[in-house]
Amino acid sequence: MDHIFINRELSWLSFNARVLQEASDPAVPLVERMKFLGIYSNNMDEFFKVRVATIKRMIDLKLDSKKMLGEKPKKLLHQVQAKVIEMQAKSQQTYLDLLGELEREKIYIVDETQLSPQQQEFVVSYFNDRVLSAISPIMFSNIDKFPYLEDRAIYLAARLAHANGDFEYAIVDIPTAVLPRFIELPNIGDKKYIILLDDIIRFNIKDVFAIFKYEKYETYTIKLTRDAELDMDNDLTKSFLEKISKSVTRRRTGQPVRFVFDKDIPKDLLKYLAKHLELTDDDSLIPGGRYHNFKDFMSFPNVGGRDLEYAYTPPVSHPQIRTGKSILKVVDSHDILLHFPYQKFTDYINLLREAAIDPDVERIKITLYRVARNSRVIGALMNAVQNGKEVTVIIELQARFDENANIYWARRLEEIGAKVLFGIPRLKVHNKLTLISRRVGNRIRHYSVIGTGNFHEGNAGAYTDVSLLTADQRIGREVDKLFDYFENPFKYPVFNHLLVSPQFMRRKVYALIDEEIRNAKAGREARIILKINNLVDPDMIRKLYQASQAGVSIRMAVRGICSLIPGISGLSENIEAVSIVGRYLEHSRIFIFCNGGAERYYISSADWMTRNLNARIEVAAPIYDPNLQRELKYILETQLHDNVKARIIDAVQDNRYKRDHNPPLKSQEALYQHYRDFLETGAYPEN
Repeated sequence: MDHIFINRELSWLSFNARVLQEASDPAVPLVERMKFLGIYSNNMDEFFKVRVATIKRMIDLKLDSKKMLGEKPKKLLHQVQAKVIEMQAKSQQTYLDLLGELEREKIYIVDETQLSPQQQEFVVSYFNDRVLSAISPIMFSNIDKFPYLEDRAIYLAARLAHANGDFEYAIVDIPTAVLPRFIELPNIGDKKYIILLDDIIRFNIKDVFAIFKYEKYETYTIKLTRDAELDMDNDLTKSFLEKISKSVTRRRTGQPVRFVFDKDIPKDLLKYLAKHLELTDDDSLIPGGRYHNFKDFMSFPNVGGRDLEYAYTPPVSHPQIRTGKSILKVVDSHDILLHFPYQKFTDYINLLREAAIDPDVERIKITLYRVARNSRVIGALMNAVQNGKEVTVIIELQARFDENANIYWARRLEEIGAKVLFGIPRLKVHNKLTLISRRVGNRIRHYSVIGTGNFHEGNAGAYTDVSLLTADQRIGREVDKLFDYFENPFKYPVFNHLLVSPQFMRRKVYALIDEEIRNAKAGREARIILKINNLVDPDMIRKLYQASQAGVSIRMAVRGICSLIPGISGLSENIEAVSIVGRYLEHSRIFIFCNGGAERYYISSADWMTRNLNARIEVAAPIYDPNLQRELKYILETQLHDNVKARIIDAVQDNRYKRDHNPPLKSQEALYQHYRDFLETGAYPEN
């Protein structure tokens, strides 16, 4: 591996280790720590479904992809597997530690062997009333073909012993799709009890196989993760919508990439399962504990006090957006920056709702990558159609794991009369744009919303993102040009203000960095401040190394993957990087370039990854308003001064917390307080 880069897969595992740190942090409320354990598990599932699946494909195709991966695929797979096993052991220990802490709160997670007589009666009744009819056990001795195991579902593999010592094998699904994973049991005094659905089935396992007379019943949890990549066919007679629908259906039968099992499973049963699932050592056989699918812990119930969860922090309004006042008129007078989840996402929805009924609004155009299950954004767009507006929706059908939802919404929007487009062939549309075109006298005035995150109510409550609301016609005309390109992709437009990939963004960012290099060499002030999710693109990293070598000060907050290595003498000693993992998922992308003192500010939908810069249509928008520039500087400086939740990114990847002699600063808490104060005073930060 090139010593100046960290492999992206290994860096991603380092990020997920930071999530696991949150589950281990005693300063995090206890129930939230259980939820972080669920987030860690869910992240790991997606990592295997996508990244490990890609490595396995390269191995299967005998591709030497060292240049792309940084290592030969087989070697990298072994490195990943070793790291995952190490992290699996840590996550299991974290779970055991959390059980002990729950018990100190008089909350007990019990298994089928620890039930009181009253609780046993409850479990039997619950099983008979709700569980038995929802499970579908399969006896392997009765079938010729091994059953299909659903991706990421959990099963009990059963080893059933006859009195003569012979064994039979069976499998029982755990129906978490229709029943909760965690069930509250009757209290005993002031003690509260929770049992997992798995253990309710275990307690009643004899009744599952009631028609047989086995001497002994053993059950072990297993889980299979499958390749999640979409394989598209080349049938030219099918629409793109049909191809994506078919590909999503095929995904459910993707090749196995990970098999996690209870480490106590008998060797004969494990061997039987591995053989019939056609698994090898390269298929990431991962021994684990008694329970799998810890992603379900994202919904762990709080049966204790409020202090076991984060304090409720309702999003605040923007001081210049008031109920009963036109948001379009506010944006007419000056730009607005909304910062979620600290500020209300409903302000954006209300802007759409206002546009839907404003008689002077003629057109609404929007790009959608992911939307909520019951999307009020979609509702507002439908309302606009019903009010006679021309509504154009660019919906990305290849938004991984949201393809089905996007297909559904695409059809609903088409049915009601919206114009629905599916972007540009071979280029994902990942930008976050809304354009409202309103007639003012004899001309059209554009109102633009450009964001760093999806127009998604659920995400806006958990992800930190910023959105620019502007009536700056320089920007509005260029947003309009990009929408025209989506509809007529024959000639790529030229942009003077927006940075748009794949044609222009990389080149223009290089030019901004080159300006810092020239200033540094001339002895002038030169600095770059970045907030980004992932920094992977090797050419962009080399450009940052070049800037560091020239003396440019570079400070970065990189939440996830960071293939750049800060602090290498003679290469990156002028680069500092931290990663913040806390209550909210850091998601906004903000870039500040010193530019000789006339700082240039951008917000963007794009991480600095090769796919974003070369194979997606992304947008970075300039921020021209001095007040909003100060706001963005305040956000980044607050994050970079975090000394509680910030971890140092370096070559070791040991996720050391950043500690200094300043008073403790949690950036997310500080920013929330800032927006509460902003609501009261309306005063932007000073320089």
